[in-house]
Amino acid sequence: MATAFGKLVLDRRATLDTITEAPAPLQPIDLTDDATVAEALDVAVRVGEVMLAAGTGAIDTSEQVRFVAATYGLAQCDVDVTYNSIVLSAYRGPTMPPASTMRVVQYRSMDFTRLAAVDRLTRRIRREAISPAQAREDLLAITTAPHPYHRWMATFAWAAMAASISVLLGGGVLVAAMAFASTAVIDRTNRVLNGMGLPFFFQHVVGGIIAATPAILLFNLREPLGVDVPPGLIIAAGVTVLLSGLSLVGSVQDAITGAPITASARFFELVMMTGGIIAGVATALKVMEALGAELPVISNDALPTATALPVKVLAGAASALFYALACYAERRALTAAALGGAAGSLVFLMSMEFAVGPIISSATAATVVGFAGGLMARRALTPPLVVAVAGITPLLPGLSLYRGLYAVIGNELLLGLTALFSAFGIGCALAAGVTLGEWLARTVRHPRSVLRAGSLRRPQLRRVRLVRPYRASKRHESHPAGGAPAG
Repeated sequence: MATAFGKLVLDRRATLDTITEAPAPLQPIDLTDDATVAEALDVAVRVGEVMLAAGTGAIDTSEQVRFVAATYGLAQCDVDVTYNSIVLSAYRGPTMPPASTMRVVQYRSMDFTRLAAVDRLTRRIRREAISPAQAREDLLAITTAPHPYHRWMATFAWAAMAASISVLLGGGVLVAAMAFASTAVIDRTNRVLNGMGLPFFFQHVVGGIIAATPAILLFNLREPLGVDVPPGLIIAAGVTVLLSGLSLVGSVQDAITGAPITASARFFELVMMTGGIIAGVATALKVMEALGAELPVISNDALPTATALPVKVLAGAASALFYALACYAERRALTAAALGGAAGSLVFLMSMEFAVGPIISSATAATVVGFAGGLMARRALTPPLVVAVAGITPLLPGLSLYRGLYAVIGNELLLGLTALFSAFGIGCALAAGVTLGEWLARTVRHPRSVLRAGSLRRPQLRRVRLVRPYRASKRHESHPAGGAPAG
């Protein structure tokens, strides 16, 4: 097992695992050729577009854009990455005007297969020095390729993720089945609404309504059906699935690493989308109350016990795996995501046993996930972001968010605000922990095998002894002038 784990974490590195200074280009482009320079800049900003659309932080995106440009000989570049745009300006010398380009990110796509493919393309540009034309052709093929799985597979993955989270929260088989069914309806409904051009805020409102309505109906029909189902767990599972698609990690990572403008924009989007979820759940609760339905009483559940630890760890691993599958991750990345989810859930549950609180427990677990993601991404050949985001998904504060919302609706303002601020603190702790874990993974000393697999082969200088050709002395010269010496 130790050998298998060593192969998993010590074989290769993803490009984002080490952001280093670009090596001298093997085939630098002609800086006086405007067309060639423009093509190289276009490749660089398109790489940044895919990364930014997938939720990568602004600093990592700008470093990769600068890295690709420098590989082609544009070593002095200024990169400005904002929430939805990338501006790149390259210095070409004192006698030539600078070359610049701009790319606006028109979409948000959590397609981890596309992100991993761009990561491998960046590595090829660095190692093989492929031409800008070839790189642009390969990049176009990556961005226009269809998803590796059918959309129904993604719907199944979202639904299975909700079922796994409900088990992680303490639910049984019936709770998991209800969470599965309601989340599948949410995904298919939002896909239709997205095709109609409905803004994402209202899509989250609809998702919140669908998450809450079946749970409350089942609670009111518990006596005729003879079932006892805690609806809060069903709603919390649906809320967690809706929260998982938001750029929580990227927004906090930008704030920590020195990109406050982009962090503010991402965080405002996060607040608006979360507000849509809250509005949807609140609407469902109010409508049900107006119709005379009985609303469930939310109470604080007991801390998880050690006897339930194996089941909860497996549920955390399953939820991370299904999230990665829903985001079209490659098959070899699914195992790494599952291991990250299991590690995060285990550390969180063990920390809660020591009564350190959910915020500190979440930060500790997220640090482990970020560190493990940075290591495992080397073998899986996928960016650490894939493992990190999937790994913290089981820890998102869906239940705390629902408890706070329910308390506010029930006129318990102080209790509700406390729960909402607790959910906010947990979210920030998760994002900060992932950022710290990824930084620790990048500072780990890599074995020589890793360095040989991940670095560019550079020419080496060796001292060679020069052997001078034999030249006969003047008194022994017997060859004619200009002829070859004898012997």
